[in-house]
Order: sequence, then structure tokens, then C-alpha cells
Amino acid sequence: MDLSLHLPRFDVPGGTAAIAPTYAEVGAVADAGGLRSLSVMDHYFQMEHYAGGAPDPMLEAYTTLGFLAARTERVGLQVLVTGVPYRYPGLLAKIVASLDVLSGGRATLGIGASWYDREQQALGVPVWPTGERLARLEETLQVVAQMFGDDDGPYEGRYYQLAETLCSPKPLGPVPVMIGGGGEKKTLRLVAQYGDACNFFAQPGYGTDGVVHKLDVLRGHCDDVGRPYEEIRKTILWNGPVPLDGSFTETLAAYAEVGFEEAFVMAPDGDLVGFARGLAESVVGPAATL
Repeated sequence: MDLSLHLPRFDVPGGTAAIAPTYAEVGAVADAGGLRSLSVMDHYFQMEHYAGGAPDPMLEAYTTLGFLAARTERVGLQVLVTGVPYRYPGLLAKIVASLDVLSGGRATLGIGASWYDREQQALGVPVWPTGERLARLEETLQVVAQMFGDDDGPYEGRYYQLAETLCSPKPLGPVPVMIGGGGEKKTLRLVAQYGDACNFFAQPGYGTDGVVHKLDVLRGHCDDVGRPYEEIRKTILWNGPVPLDGSFTETLAAYAEVGFEEAFVMAPDGDLVGFARGLAESVVGPAATL
């Protein structure tokens, strides 16, 4: 199983001036230590359930990834996951293509329907009902695919109309699309139809039964749309402690056994660099044997 590091916090020791050097060092550790990817959230305010809540530091996601791209050479880069209301689809495609070109082909488009109304209302971003967000997510996936492909013509959707879908330069290679979320009727159908990867939430005490059920639903959607289930990369976002003594391998083994290929682990509060080093030294190697 591959191991990736998810970075949800920017309130690093040393304050605002320490964010850039801390993240640069985390990137260097990830590059050298065999982590598959670095990911950040797509929020403008910190989530309210974290200590400190919305007033805590939060950087814009794709600006942060551009910074990391310039300070790394190997590790993959993505948002986990991009909120569909925050950027027009054509602009999002242009941003991701730029990240891919400047990183040497290391971008993944992680995308989902979004949910954090407070930050949207605060900054004047439209808040749409769930059904509309999902419909706009599907149109966004279609626009991005068209812009990354050979068709530079118009796009006519219910919500988005583009006179041209010109994207120059194109990404250096195929940009994988990860669709986050476990909604069984719509989201997992979108994974089956448009996604290269899925991402499910996992945490201690819940076991694998819930995510195995999601995989079974995804398999059914793949059958319905004529898509090989095996083509889709299965990933989890682990929301729990990560012991750095090697014992975390046992937790990962249960997920690997049911078909998951990658785990994103959330960095805890405090020493991000030390945590990244611990992952590289104690978890990446054992996880790779699963």
C-alpha cells in the first residue's frame, strides 16, 4: 500500500512566517522518504471542529501546491478535495494544467461537491443545494476532460456554457481524477463514469465494513456504465492517530486486504516535519509490503 500525507493545518510553530519554511521542509522529507503524494484541503477558513476553528490560518490550496511544486521533484501533488463551487470549471482546468506542467507531471485533480457553507457565505461564494452541487460536479468533470483532450470547441451544459475549451499548454500527461465522497446514488456513479480514483473516510473504531460496502456499490455502478472496476484506484483518508512505532501497519493491512491501494494520513498538530520523517522512516516501508 502506498502512503501519502494530508496537510490540514497551517498553524505551525513559529507562526505565519514559519509556514513557508516548514512546508518546504515537509516537501523535502516527502520527496526523499518515499511518500506517494502530498495533499491539502480546499478551504478558505479552517474547519470549525479543529481547535481554534475558522480564525486559524488557512492558505489557498492551489497556491500552496504551486509552492510545493517548486520545492519538490518527485512527490505527487493534489487537493483533497477541490470544492466544485470555488472555481469555474474552465478556470479549474487551467489551474490544474498549470500545476501539472510546472511540477513535471505530478498533479492529480481531486474534486468533490463541497459542504462548508460558512466560508462560502462569508466570502461571497454561491451556496447551492446538494443536488445542484452534484450536477455541477458532473459538468465540471466533463469540462475538464474536454479541455484536457483534443476538442477545443464549445461546451453546452445546464449550468456552464463555454464558448471555447482551449487549454494551452495541455498537462504533460494524463491527470488522474480522484472523486472524493461516498454518496451511493450519485457520487459513486460519478466515480464509475469519470474517476480514476475514489477516496473514502476511515477512522478508528469503525472497521472496514462501511468502506467495503461503498466498494460494493462502486462495483455495481461500474457494471452499469460498462467500466472495469479494477481501473479505479481505491484510497482512504485516515482520520485517526498514526503510531510511528510500526504498529500502524496492522491497521493498514485490514484495508489493503479489502482492496485499498493508498492511504492518506492526516498530519497531527505540532511538529509537521517530525511527523513526516516518522512516516518515512517507520511506516512507508512496512506499508509497501502490504
